[in-house]
Amino acid sequence: MEIFLLLTTDEGGAESWGTQTGWALSAATIADLLIEERVALSEDKDPRVSIVDALPTGRTVLDKVLSRVVEKDGTKLSTLVQDSKLNPEAEVVDVLVGDGVVDVVPKKFLGLIPEKRPTLNPVPEREIRERLRNVIAGGRPTATDATLLAILQGLGVAKKVLSDEADGMSARELKQRVEQVSDEVSVGVAIKRALDSLNSAILTAAIVPVVIGSGSN
Repeated sequence: MEIFLLLTTDEGGAESWGTQTGWALSAATIADLLIEERVALSEDKDPRVSIVDALPTGRTVLDKVLSRVVEKDGTKLSTLVQDSKLNPEAEVVDVLVGDGVVDVVPKKFLGLIPEKRPTLNPVPEREIRERLRNVIAGGRPTATDATLLAILQGLGVAKKVLSDEADGMSARELKQRVEQVSDEVSVGVAIKRALDSLNSAILTAAIVPVVIGSGSN
């Protein structure tokens, strides 16, 4: 849910044009399932995601993704990130609406004007951004912080989304700090490798369709 708030403006649109919010949400939720030890990654360059424990977590968003991963047990991470049935965006929005954090403005004119999710309560996102500001400045990160930063970097929008929090850093400097953060997470090597894999998976998901499309002209 935190990645959704970071990728959505207060007016309910995307923070950066073309951002694949669905991929980001899927990747973030898979990371949560790794932390919860519900899934594991293989040692492959593009690791496969396997089920360790299929028992529901009791958290709507996680359990939606977990049930899909059960069906796709052993699938490559880059493929899962792009799986539209894995995308928990609808569930994330439902939770945020229920908590009074965002509202939903339905699509209009037969979908020509897309649905928007304007912010009602800005405090949760402010708290996330303040946490990330501290981490970027050298503070100690949690696995969640490292996941958020890795996903934003993988999408290529870290500099855009975190321009204020990066406090004058260049895109290269921010990238270097994000890489340092993934090395610093206290949960250890497994999560570090998972973050690197998620970053690569999102980058692969973003590049491959472009390459295919260019080759078909």
